[in-house]
Amino acid sequence: MKLLPALFQKAIVKGRVELRTPEGETVVIEGAEPGPWVAIRITDPTLDWKIPLNPELIGAEAFMDGTLIVEDGPEGGTAYDLLSLLFENESAFNLSGPQALVHWIDKAFRRIWQHNPAWRSKKNASHHYDLGNAFYRSWLDPDLQYSCAYYRDGTESLRDAQILKKRHIAAKLNLSPGQRVLDIGCGWGGMALYLAATADVEVTGITLAEEQLEIARARAKAAGLEHRARFELIDYRDVTERYDRIVSVGMLEHVGVGHLETYFAKVRDCLKDDGVALIHTISSMSPPAGTGPFLRKYIFPGGYTPTLSECSAATEKAELWVLDCEVWRLHYARTLRAWQDNFQKVRAEVEAIYDPRFARMWEFYLAACECSFAYGSSNVLQLQIGRARDATPLHRDWISSAAAALARNEPEAVSRIEAATARVFGETPATPETAPGHVYDGPREAKG
Repeated sequence: MKLLPALFQKAIVKGRVELRTPEGETVVIEGAEPGPWVAIRITDPTLDWKIPLNPELIGAEAFMDGTLIVEDGPEGGTAYDLLSLLFENESAFNLSGPQALVHWIDKAFRRIWQHNPAWRSKKNASHHYDLGNAFYRSWLDPDLQYSCAYYRDGTESLRDAQILKKRHIAAKLNLSPGQRVLDIGCGWGGMALYLAATADVEVTGITLAEEQLEIARARAKAAGLEHRARFELIDYRDVTERYDRIVSVGMLEHVGVGHLETYFAKVRDCLKDDGVALIHTISSMSPPAGTGPFLRKYIFPGGYTPTLSECSAATEKAELWVLDCEVWRLHYARTLRAWQDNFQKVRAEVEAIYDPRFARMWEFYLAACECSFAYGSSNVLQLQIGRARDATPLHRDWISSAAAALARNEPEAVSRIEAATARVFGETPATPETAPGHVYDGPREAKG
């Protein structure tokens, strides 16, 4: 092998790669600085020239196919071992000719790949979210929250961190009993049910994923909340009613860069004059770019994480006030670590239901996303927006007071929702002490 070792030689500044070739040789590439290390084995000789053509995509596919095997590393031989090394060397890696060309193509054609009319949005949503509710149930928290959790001190379990996320968002909505709330991209209904149960509001959740819709409706009925939380299969562009509050968690990533203005204009049109919206989205501190080829092809077709500058431009054109902007940094790395650990516990069952290639793809996806938040430029934005500049109090102290009020209602509400969810899945309801969780135990250490 010649081309693949040459690519590593140019890209690895920190850490070490032990590359074991199909011919039985071991090539060691060591950077000038200490960093992560990994031992990989290549079983397909053609990867010597294929991977350098498009490292992100073909490297990921080789891992999925089992022709690129991570044999050893600080984590014992996982996708994270390989990806943490590459992300630690991202600047040098991106300077390689093929990788630079891939990034240029991703950015140049992003409006085509992210063109999401209603029919394509529904197809894209189904691609990812209709994999089977039991699959997501097996490794998410008890409320099926599939978005960034909120770790205030890093010692929380995944379950508790997701409750803190919902409480924080609900507090920033500045809710009053009886208000009508629109949840754009409601997932399995967790946020809507939380708002209905803790704040005594009426919530309409909308989604394009039919399997999510089925579970959301069943959960509401089982919890006795169907009169305050209803769910519809509808595109956000087709909503015509106006609401006191709008919440949207993890939906903006599916809009596409060419539809950001449409999205925020619809938020404006659906808000009452004194209304407030809370938009929670993955973002980046880097300049606008494109979605990576692996995520675009296998995980989130049509997806894109907008930057703060792109969101700001869209809210300005929609004539919306940004009432508050909060940036979460390492919270999602911790969330993804918890998901990965939970996923590995049920990996054998996943392989039995799907196949080993799917399981390797999912491991790679979770590891790549964790590294993007731990080493790369990814972050999370929470934009609080409204039509009026005084739609919320003019100081931030009220958020803590609102959160404290919600916390008082949480124990009964959360238990009620979790017990109902367990019944929907045919499980024995768990107590908070036995509910699935994961405690964050500190950042992964890069070992030289």
